[in-house]
Amino acid sequence: MPLSMILLVLYLLLGAALFASLLVMALRRRGRAPGSAEAIAGAQQALYTLQSSLLAPELVERIFSREDLEFVAAEAPRPVHKLFLSERKRLALAWAHQVRAAMVRLRRFYLGKARQYARLDFRTEVELAFTFTLLLFACRALELLLHLRGPYAAPRIVRATATAAARICDISEKALAFLNPPALAMVEGGTAGRGA
Repeated sequence: MPLSMILLVLYLLLGAALFASLLVMALRRRGRAPGSAEAIAGAQQALYTLQSSLLAPELVERIFSREDLEFVAAEAPRPVHKLFLSERKRLALAWAHQVRAAMVRLRRFYLGKARQYARLDFRTEVELAFTFTLLLFACRALELLLHLRGPYAAPRIVRATATAAARICDISEKALAFLNPPALAMVEGGTAGRGA
């Protein structure tokens, strides 16, 4: 068998393999809607978690409140004081981690699906991207400070993180407002009304 015939067979096999892999990828993508329900539900869940619990001012204030520290320092023996600091540090780290994780879920939605579903103008998209970047940086810095210095080391970063997260929640809520049940009913009713 001549060399040219062997190369021809190899190229044909390579072409068939590439065609098969493209076909598999195309069929996989067709199965998922571009703004799959999973992505939308994940964004809504992250938004709900942030707004209903993680960013509640009472919770943030209580986790990082110096009043508890001062009370335990004044009233409890040294081992209890150390245990209190250790537990409060774990709690503060868990809070910062959960805020960051929820922000990452929201950011993934915006990067992958928002242009198709959330009606954002260019200015809002730029503001959102900038705020996400700052917030994720602040979350990492906060986690590092909490780990190194404890829950009372960075009250300004805690406030800045909570404020930036609340700003993203406000923008997200407006952008995803059409996914709320009353808005969906209006969209479905409007579509059904036009079709009749």
